[in-house]
Amino acid sequence: MRIVVQRVRTGRVDIDGLTVGEIGLGLVVLVGVEVGDSDVDAVACASKIADLRIFRDGEGKMNRSVEDVEGGVLVVSQFTLAGDIRKGRRPSFVAAARPEEAQPLVERFCTELASRGLEVQTGVFGSMMEVSLVNDGPVTIIVESREGKIL
Repeated sequence: MRIVVQRVRTGRVDIDGLTVGEIGLGLVVLVGVEVGDSDVDAVACASKIADLRIFRDGEGKMNRSVEDVEGGVLVVSQFTLAGDIRKGRRPSFVAAARPEEAQPLVERFCTELASRGLEVQTGVFGSMMEVSLVNDGPVTIIVESREGKIL
């Protein structure tokens, strides 16, 4: 899995002018599922993200997790994270998992986050979405997993 995590003050996903997911303080998480990813990757990434200490403590240091600050998580599936731009100018998406494989893993990822007591909001898998956010920092972290190991 290839994931981009952004610490935000607010995040929202709209489809056709309707808001389908919205959070205040928390994380906007863009999730790309690749060929060969599995349940163990979804669980490993969710655990790592829930525990990331990227929120400020009382001294202004990044020492608190999204759980610690009781923040929300807005998860947006994004197959384009699997894009390969090494050849030419048009990305190749052959590494992206097929929708029937990717959707259950995105759902598993969300379920794992929710099982930790986090408020999880989502976009709609496979839809054209407008993602809006106000970065807090900005703080952006890339998380990757292969065979359940964080890279």
